[in-house]
Amino acid sequence: MEDMRGTTICAVKRDGKTAIAGDGQVTVGQSVIFKNNAVKVRRIYNGKVIVGFAGSVADAFSLSERFEDMLNKFSGNLMRSAVELAQTWRSDKVLRKLEAMLIVADSEKILIISGNGDVIEPQDDICAIGSGGNYALASAKALKENTDLSAKEIAKKSLLIASQICVFTNDHITVEEI
Repeated sequence: MEDMRGTTICAVKRDGKTAIAGDGQVTVGQSVIFKNNAVKVRRIYNGKVIVGFAGSVADAFSLSERFEDMLNKFSGNLMRSAVELAQTWRSDKVLRKLEAMLIVADSEKILIISGNGDVIEPQDDICAIGSGGNYALASAKALKENTDLSAKEIAKKSLLIASQICVFTNDHITVEEI
């Protein structure tokens, strides 16, 4: 079976709250919607951290689990856990082949962790990854600059906008806020 893909994840921080939203579409290849209600955003580390993942489903789950292991190892320190995961990801021969990206957030920070071993703290407390990531990012920036919507409302509305443009993104949205 071909790789299962297709996701958009968007994170927004505003007024002391951080929200991560993700759609529910899983696509096989370029033309088949395999599932439309997948949950790709979840709370980990006793509800203190939110993780959203994009890319190959199995790879994303594997990375999410490894990230949670790092959080346990480093007492919930988000940055240290992200850097350690990225270093391991880059240097491990098996992990290096994983095709996924993560957005992770706690009450203080939002980070993107990429398969290239990058840990990026986004500008303007907004970021997005996945097939519709650029659409969601543009939407979130415009909504944050021009409305009084909450972080949760911006993240959800940005995913809805992306779902109207990107064929790999749908409007079955999961949002977690911290």
